[in-house]
Amino acid sequence: MTNHTSTRHHTPPSTAASGWTVFAAVMMIVGGVLAVFQGIAAIAKDDVILRTHNYTFGFSVAGWGWIHLILGIVVALAGLALFANALWARMLGVLLAGLSMIANFAWLPHYPLWSTILIAIDIAVIWALCTGPAKNRY
Repeated sequence: MTNHTSTRHHTPPSTAASGWTVFAAVMMIVGGVLAVFQGIAAIAKDDVILRTHNYTFGFSVAGWGWIHLILGIVVALAGLALFANALWARMLGVLLAGLSMIANFAWLPHYPLWSTILIAIDIAVIWALCTGPAKNRY
């Protein structure tokens, strides 16, 4: 009598799921680099940044610049980590994209168009990372 044991075959994730992860990684790298430039401009007190008075989130422009600079570096590095396709990198990516979205929302009065673009990138990243790779089907 033969012993029939079922063997599970590893099925790679679908191309679409892998594509969304790559999309999220690239968008995080791009968004992180843009945030770094935004931070540098704010720290250098560039005339591009609108200075507001009596704003609820009352950091100085240079203070916001440091927040964006540091967050941008971390977001870009997390985007690079997504190429490993590890679950921890996906979870970190969602967390950092959420933090980036909050920081850019608070930055809206200083640079509305730039902030809106980065918020849209963060929304797309969160969606792409939550879509996730396809589960193996047996």
